[in-house]
Amino acid sequence: MSGSPKYSTVRVGAAYARREAAERRRREARRRAREQQRAAERARLAREAAARRERARAETQRRREEVARREAERTARRAAERDAARARARAEQSRADERGLDEVRTLLDQARRSGARAGLDDLEGRLAGLRERAARGEQLGGTVEELRGRVVSLGPEAGAAAAEDSAAVLAGLERRFAAAGADGAALDPDGHRRCTDLLDQLRAAAAEDRRVRFEALRGTAEHAFARHAAAVGQAREAAAREAGEAPPRAAEKAADEAAEEAAEAEAEAEAEAEAEAEAVRAEAAERERAEAAEAALELALAEAAERLDAVRPAAEGVVDTAADLGAPEIADDVADALRTATEALAARSAAGALAAVAGVERLLPDAERRLDELELADERRRDLVAALKDAMTDEGFAFEGGESEGDSFRLYFTRPTGAAYEATVASEDDGTPVLVYHVAGEPDVTLSAPGAEAVCDATEALLERVHGSLGGDDGFVPGELTWDGKPPGRRAEPLPHDASWRWTAP
Repeated sequence: MSGSPKYSTVRVGAAYARREAAERRRREARRRAREQQRAAERARLAREAAARRERARAETQRRREEVARREAERTARRAAERDAARARARAEQSRADERGLDEVRTLLDQARRSGARAGLDDLEGRLAGLRERAARGEQLGGTVEELRGRVVSLGPEAGAAAAEDSAAVLAGLERRFAAAGADGAALDPDGHRRCTDLLDQLRAAAAEDRRVRFEALRGTAEHAFARHAAAVGQAREAAAREAGEAPPRAAEKAADEAAEEAAEAEAEAEAEAEAEAEAVRAEAAERERAEAAEAALELALAEAAERLDAVRPAAEGVVDTAADLGAPEIADDVADALRTATEALAARSAAGALAAVAGVERLLPDAERRLDELELADERRRDLVAALKDAMTDEGFAFEGGESEGDSFRLYFTRPTGAAYEATVASEDDGTPVLVYHVAGEPDVTLSAPGAEAVCDATEALLERVHGSLGGDDGFVPGELTWDGKPPGRRAEPLPHDASWRWTAP
């Protein structure tokens, strides 16, 4: 009946199908060529990225080797300076030991001339043993000073020390303490206090007749007095140097002890310097690791950016084409992948950027294949639209315009009688073209209408003749025109092409 939606599926003719298949093969070849070109570009970018990483690795290795070389040179230089300083210290200590042994020899001779006998042979034996050790290069240190103290206690100033007279020993020690000078407390305050305390303890032990305690303190006191005298002598020597005077002979011992203390201080300073150098090396190593990590990040980000730049034009083209063809799912997928890659680059996430760019690269081939099929379907619809327009105008219809809605086209026609035809060219889900008509104002004559069957023979016959003009084998071949309520199996005979079909109002 007039005004009911009428529709017909359309198949393409054999010649048209061959042309379409040839076009599909050309598009497939172009897609393969584009993908091969993109693959070659990816390979080129990968080679360049690998070359940059290799150059960066070589540069890092070169810097590391240069730092190691400089560090080895510094270490060798410090070791040489340390060895030289130790050699000088050993030589100075050996000279100090020799001077001390010579002085002990002199004191022993003086003690023997003064008539002292007790303990001299033992001291002579110890002196000989020390000379043998010195000849072997051993460092004697405080042993010489201890022996000197024992010998001094046998001298004339010790009086009856050989007879183990505590009072005489105390008197001799007090004289030695006093011999350091009135300025001893100022020149060596710690040593002065130490000697004062030891004298007090010796006096207490002598008064209580604690012989063992007295003897134990005696050796300690002699050693402390010797150190005090050496420290005072060193201070005086320094003062004499400043005044341009020759240092006294007694100051040589102080110089020897000063050299020993200087060597100890130097060793401590070297240990501190080595610890500080180790801290500096650790800091440099950490800085190098951080710089290497930052360099690796920059290289990865640069690779991701270059790969994204290589595919961005094609991806943006896919987005635009998909939007034009009414395929939002394709446009959204590719646009989302592009956005993810761009955001990862902005966030300086190298792993995320590389993964997102790889996602864009994977999406492109399938998206382009789907778009090619959509474009072929669109061209098929446009060709069908053009053929339908020509066929209907050839039948006397007036074309009133048309519009596109997504993946369908709508055309408007009128007949001289005033009847209006709306023709929609669309596609089914499998891409098969379909024609849908809405007709209004056509006074079809019902030839037979058994039951409730609707018959539109005149309109059907006119449209069938239009369908016969759609190109056939070289164009389109519509199927049976049908509508809701059409009697099953009934088909109107198309009007002959030379017939004139005109309706007037009854």
